[in-house]
Amino acid sequence: MSAYVIFDVEIRDPARYREFMAGVKPALEAAGAKYLARGGAHKVYEGDWQPRRIVLLEFPSVEAWEMFYLGPVYQGLKSIRDECSSARLVSVEGL
Repeated sequence: MSAYVIFDVEIRDPARYREFMAGVKPALEAAGAKYLARGGAHKVYEGDWQPRRIVLLEFPSVEAWEMFYLGPVYQGLKSIRDECSSARLVSVEGL
C-alpha cells in the first residue's frame, strides 16, 4: 500500500536549499519515491492553514517512507534542510 508524504516548507536560504535538493532527489529515487507535486500554486479552501511551499511525495509503502526518513542518508541531508528551512510534514497511508 502506498504512503503519501506532505511537506509544508518555508525556505529561508534558497542557495543552501538547492544543495539539499541536489542530494535528496537521487536519495528519493533510490527509495522508490516519486514527486507528485513540488512547489506548485495552491489555494486554501477551509481552515486557517497557511502553507508556504507544498511538496507531495509517493512512497511504495509506509515502511519504505520510514526507512528513508530514519535512514542515515536522509538524516544527513535533513541537517542541511534544517539549516536553511523549516518544515511540517505528515504521512498518510494510501488505499
